[in-house]
Amino acid sequence: MSGESVSETPLAERIYAACTRRPVLVLFLLCLALWLPGILSLPAMDRDEARFAQASKQMVETGNLVDIRFGTVPRYKKPIGIYWLQAASTAVFGHGALNAIWTYRVPSFLGGFAAVLLTFWLVRAIGPPSVAFAAALLLALCLLLAVESIIATTDAVLLATVVAGQGVLLRAYLAARDSARAPPGLALILIGWAAIGIGVLIKGPVTPVICLFTALLLSLWDRQWSWLRTLRPLRGLGVLLLIVLPWLIAIGIESHGAFFAQSLGHDFAGKLGTGQESHGAPPGYYLALSTITLWPATLFLIPALVSAVRNRRDPAIRFLLVWAGLVWIAAELVPTKLPHYVLPAFPALMALAALWFGAVKAPLSRAQRYLVGVAAVQFAVGMALIVAAPILAPRFYGHGPLPLWFVLAGLAGAVIGLVALLNACHRAFHPALTFTAAAAVLLYGVVTVGGAPRLDRLWVSEHAAALVAHNARPGDPPPILIGYQEPSLVFLLGTHTRLPASGDAAAAAARNGGLALVEERDRSGFLAHLSALGANAHALGQVSGLNYSRGKPVRITLYRVKPAP
Repeated sequence: MSGESVSETPLAERIYAACTRRPVLVLFLLCLALWLPGILSLPAMDRDEARFAQASKQMVETGNLVDIRFGTVPRYKKPIGIYWLQAASTAVFGHGALNAIWTYRVPSFLGGFAAVLLTFWLVRAIGPPSVAFAAALLLALCLLLAVESIIATTDAVLLATVVAGQGVLLRAYLAARDSARAPPGLALILIGWAAIGIGVLIKGPVTPVICLFTALLLSLWDRQWSWLRTLRPLRGLGVLLLIVLPWLIAIGIESHGAFFAQSLGHDFAGKLGTGQESHGAPPGYYLALSTITLWPATLFLIPALVSAVRNRRDPAIRFLLVWAGLVWIAAELVPTKLPHYVLPAFPALMALAALWFGAVKAPLSRAQRYLVGVAAVQFAVGMALIVAAPILAPRFYGHGPLPLWFVLAGLAGAVIGLVALLNACHRAFHPALTFTAAAAVLLYGVVTVGGAPRLDRLWVSEHAAALVAHNARPGDPPPILIGYQEPSLVFLLGTHTRLPASGDAAAAAARNGGLALVEERDRSGFLAHLSALGANAHALGQVSGLNYSRGKPVRITLYRVKPAP
């Protein structure tokens, strides 16, 4: 293949070079462009995001910074860290309004951005600024990180703690293999341990397990253990315990030990043993999803990984391979599978991609051209799915087609993506990155601002909450939910929303009256039981759509109940 780019390479190269001179500013603006539209436009998502946000809201309402509850039910699956961050964010940005989901998403945005910056810092230990910027840029562009940085869950913040811990570990590992390198100082090592401690407060053992097993596997591979002493394990464990023990002691007392039984005994151990909550899948699940989750980095990853395996004697390459392989293989083997479980491997994969095309100087060999071609096909398939989703989905789950200008924006993003693909095939990698970033900004914007908000049939909770607000009267008791009790609706209606068991619903409504949202499958039984109790109800409106958490259609009727005399 010719080494000439099919686009105006000098201009694209100049743009890329200018970006590397202001990496923090450019990466921040890019993350804003990629993630902010979704943060502001998407409604609260079921079920995890709404559960996290509701529990954080209750923390603000009650002032209890130790216990974690969803309504009156303890929520002991994850530690306290993300709830503290979301509660603090809402207290600062909410100005007293606790139902704006975007305020709970700010920590995810900041966590994702921190992971991107820390990836730049990590790769600076093994490459020049241009390579470090490429790795950070690729991570920022990845679709899976975009999703996790938009929604109010743990994984973007968790990723930042993993990269911080691994960045310190990488520097210690490289210093042990190159006498010209200075080992990390005590302050940096303790910062790494602190990051691991924060990771424990965010998602339990995930961060320490990744860092620990990376160190152990590298030591086994090299048959050398002495370098681990440079990590100051005793002092480091002291810092870690100083961070995590106060809350662990407090929640142990508050919950009488129930937190540990639920989070470790049920949630964590259950995911290792069986596919929890219908999330089981066979090995190969993450590989099958990688066309989407790793997009647009798929344009570079296949040849980069093959090159990395061939160059595994290089200590930096070895470290990154162990890190990525450990996370990916473990995720494939664990019975419970959710797309974000492989996210902690992404910084290592992006670093390998950036190191590969940063090192390519000579024309590609025939085998390399073949690998680039396979990667280009994977990239094109992923892009086609992203372009098609906001155009086709509203026809099935919305009311009417996507507006023309969104369609045109999506097609423009696809054209720019094809230009990126052609540049990559012609070994013009920096222009390919530049065009890839432009394509991702356009396509993600079309998905989050154009397509997703128009999926009216999916946003059942939004419509139900609006119906309640329209019919509420001063002095009404909190609304009662019968059948459809998704967390997003509880978040929108408020903490005191009543969630009775189906057998107690009519009695609760007959006793207090007010508004009741009743799912169709429970409607006849509810009305019959209500009548038997001497109460009556009249319908005020209906909402229908698809309960995407269960994959089933749903119809909900709002009633005003007149209590029994």
